[in-house]
Amino acid sequence: MELRGFVQRYLDAWNSCDTDAMAQLITEDIEWADPALPERARGVPAVQEFMRASCRAFPDLRFGEPDPPALAVTGDVVLWGWYMEGTHRGALDPPGFAPTGRTMRVEGVDQWTMRDGRIARYRAFYDMNDVARQLGIVPAPGSRAERGMVALQRLQARLSRR
Repeated sequence: MELRGFVQRYLDAWNSCDTDAMAQLITEDIEWADPALPERARGVPAVQEFMRASCRAFPDLRFGEPDPPALAVTGDVVLWGWYMEGTHRGALDPPGFAPTGRTMRVEGVDQWTMRDGRIARYRAFYDMNDVARQLGIVPAPGSRAERGMVALQRLQARLSRR
């Protein structure tokens, strides 16, 4: 398998929200773990729905590679460095956050376990808390809103100990 060509097809699928193209890159029994999902997506239809939901939430969602690109292979395991960026213009489902109109850019690493030239097991690593802060879903560090959240959490913890 020519890995650079595979990565380009993967990027093209995401950047055009082409769920049929993605289906050609993953196995029927794909196991897909992403910090944005409450549980693993299993099977092609579940991954395609995750893609559609991501593209609804971020109509301008784009993936790219850092400079220089980062790609490592050990046996059937591929580690690929990437960045994603987009503007939050649609609901984030799950969990249902309303659009904020803010942009995000985050870097991450995918771990792909390959089988017969396709991704059989997918795991993404990136800072979802950073994404939430950039989108205004979680308050900025040190802000009044964060201090208020901390005070509420402390009260809740104190009440739950009783």
